[in-house]
Amino acid sequence: MSETVLKVENVSVKYRLTEQKVDDLKDYLIKLFKRELRYKEFLALDNVSFTLNKGDRLAIMGMNGAGKSTLLKVIAGVLKASEGTVTKRGKVVPLLELGAGFDMQYTGSENIYLYGAMLGYSKAFLDEKYAEIVEFAELGDFINVPLKNYSSGMKARLGFSIATIVEPDILILDEVLSVGDAKFRKKSEKKIMDMFDKGITVLFVSHNESQVRNLCTKGILLEHGKMTVSGTVDEVLEKYKTITG
Repeated sequence: MSETVLKVENVSVKYRLTEQKVDDLKDYLIKLFKRELRYKEFLALDNVSFTLNKGDRLAIMGMNGAGKSTLLKVIAGVLKASEGTVTKRGKVVPLLELGAGFDMQYTGSENIYLYGAMLGYSKAFLDEKYAEIVEFAELGDFINVPLKNYSSGMKARLGFSIATIVEPDILILDEVLSVGDAKFRKKSEKKIMDMFDKGITVLFVSHNESQVRNLCTKGILLEHGKMTVSGTVDEVLEKYKTITG
């Protein structure tokens, strides 16, 4: 019997947006005091449900603003759902915004420990994996240079190298395989594929059809926060093409 590792049940995320323009905090407080603030509700996710078993690789497709990143953030625990529940088993590693926790004033070396700590890695573990991280990121002597002098590709390579140093049970990927140059993209894709061989469960957001076909075994399509298709990769890609023209 397949082992369920992720269950998303009736998840909704609601935001309250002010209907009128508010120029600054003073204006906001005056309108609030006078009860002149009017809100409208925006559903970023609307009653989304699905289940993944160990080894499933799910493509999450949709136009920009469809709710893909919001869904990943709820699953990763970065964002709290307004309604519904997410049940996870095992270690979850989210590759959402590579290097989002970096400090630009610190060197690459210092950021390995800073970013690694944010991802929950111990100093002893990072000491053990340090050389492997530096080698994979292909930064050479730049590892001792402050990140403010790095290109966006160098920062992405370092972030990817730190984040993927562990073997998670559930891996969340949000467009991260598009980072760096063609050579590094191929290398990072191979590393992800090696993880797949060990039976990890994956949630993958990408607009790249060939990557989705290569990496995923099933898919869902989000439209305006609603899940409109759930099925094979081919079924989801076929519907996705009709909405993208």
